[in-house]
Amino acid sequence: MMSGNYTTIDHQNVSGSVPAVSDSPGQVSVKFNDTTLQTFPPSGAQGKISAAAGPPRDADDTFSKPVSGSGSPETPSTGGWFKIFTIAAYQPYFDVDTSDVLERIKDSLLPFGGSFNEKTASNPDLYGPFWICTTLIFVAASISTFATYLAHKLQHKEWNYDINLVTWSAGVFYGYVLVVPLCLYVILKYFSAPSTLVQLFCLYGYSLFIFIPAMCLSVIPVEMVRWVITGVAGIMSAMFVALNLRNHIVSAGERWFLIVAGIFLLQLALSIVLKLYLFNVSV
Repeated sequence: MMSGNYTTIDHQNVSGSVPAVSDSPGQVSVKFNDTTLQTFPPSGAQGKISAAAGPPRDADDTFSKPVSGSGSPETPSTGGWFKIFTIAAYQPYFDVDTSDVLERIKDSLLPFGGSFNEKTASNPDLYGPFWICTTLIFVAASISTFATYLAHKLQHKEWNYDINLVTWSAGVFYGYVLVVPLCLYVILKYFSAPSTLVQLFCLYGYSLFIFIPAMCLSVIPVEMVRWVITGVAGIMSAMFVALNLRNHIVSAGERWFLIVAGIFLLQLALSIVLKLYLFNVSV
């Protein structure tokens, strides 16, 4: 239809045309289908995304994959020699009560029983040996310093403090408790004698407790008394170690006596070294 310069098209007769909007806006109604937007996440699966879908993942998940042979992805397990670098590896050896430590100290002061290893076989600890060695370091340095000070004052002579006593004591006690059990463990393994390294650390650590009261008594400024105290402490400590290891070393064959004798003499030599270096006071 033509009207002047304008042409009107009847939209009802044109294919694909859009229907005209109603003249009354109030008559427009919008209707939505039922959806699951009210709940999150939706209860049903929509499209390709399932309800169990997790968060987005990186394109390269190399570092998120568990190592082959390890445990679950949440708690990967550490194996091999790397265990010695974790705190959890040493936690069971510090899980002892005060009553346990006191009982083991009492056994170390009564060396003739020879049942220390049997009592601690199921739960050897490193807590007691660590604190015994640490206490010995400060007791040895302080008592030796006081004994030297007392000797100089009795002679009315000048006295100077020796700071090297602390470092020397730390090297002796920590080194002895670490190196000697380790060497003995290698020897026992060679002879196929049943013993564990932690048990040896525990045994040697508690064997040094006797030297704490012995050093406190060594402050007496009488040389003969000091030698007697050193001898008694050394023999008791040596017997405690030797008698407790004897039952394990008997399986080593005919050489078991030589091994036990070497253990006894080495422990006795420690007490002599402590006497000569710490309480050999010369004014």
